[in-house]
Amino acid sequence: PLFASQPVCRDEFDDRQPYSAARRTTTAKRVFVAALPTATPSSIYPHLLTLARLLWKSEAPAVTDASSRSPHPRTQTMTQLPGRPSLSPQFCFSSGTLRDFLRLSRSSIDDSISQNLNTLVTPSEAGFDPRSTSQRTLTSPSRQINPQACRSFKDKVLFPAWQARAEVLSYCGLVATSPDPDDPEAAVREMENQRDRERVVDERLDPYSGRFFPREGRTQTLAVLVRQERGVETIVRSRTWDVVQERCAAPPERWEDAVKRWSEQLGSTKPSPNR
Repeated sequence: PLFASQPVCRDEFDDRQPYSAARRTTTAKRVFVAALPTATPSSIYPHLLTLARLLWKSEAPAVTDASSRSPHPRTQTMTQLPGRPSLSPQFCFSSGTLRDFLRLSRSSIDDSISQNLNTLVTPSEAGFDPRSTSQRTLTSPSRQINPQACRSFKDKVLFPAWQARAEVLSYCGLVATSPDPDDPEAAVREMENQRDRERVVDERLDPYSGRFFPREGRTQTLAVLVRQERGVETIVRSRTWDVVQERCAAPPERWEDAVKRWSEQLGSTKPSPNR
């Protein structure tokens, strides 16, 4: 036998000995390597299996059954709303600031609506099912959004963002139609108008002498900007609502009706961007 002359080391192969796994493995390796030159294939095979079992027990990582692990609670993180600006005439007359707010709000909510909805999808707890490839499905069940999560997203993220933009456009629309006694260019425009009234127009000598392009006031510029942004807002809402309706598998409904019902639930009047 392979280990007939080494009874001490032979006993150390017994799993019932009160040795640690590391000590049994170290001893088994030492004895096996020392006896390898004098061993024959028929005599070494049983001990090779014993050594393999020892190595497997001591060095293999512990595998925990997935079913026995307690699932960790999954939290759904919603998109944070951009901060509401302080409404003032100066905010509206600063076209860059007004456009930056609208662009930031649309990019974080509407332009990335698919990514925002993907965060509401709960990852699957079960493993991959090979039978799922046996037939073609147009919509994966794992991508369906929980109706409660979808409703919460619309009530807490989507509609408040729309309302904030609508309030800004409505306020700036009122500023554009109100008198502007603090217009810094009012004196310059009055001077240009006075010069236009005093100049002599003779189109026979100068065909272009009758042309006059008065400088626009900042209220007029603001009115044009608000009108353009309201048109953009309508298009953005329509596209966003189509994606939300498709991903949430909601019944057919216009976004105007949904926003109106949400506003009534809050007990407030929702300004429409089309007004």
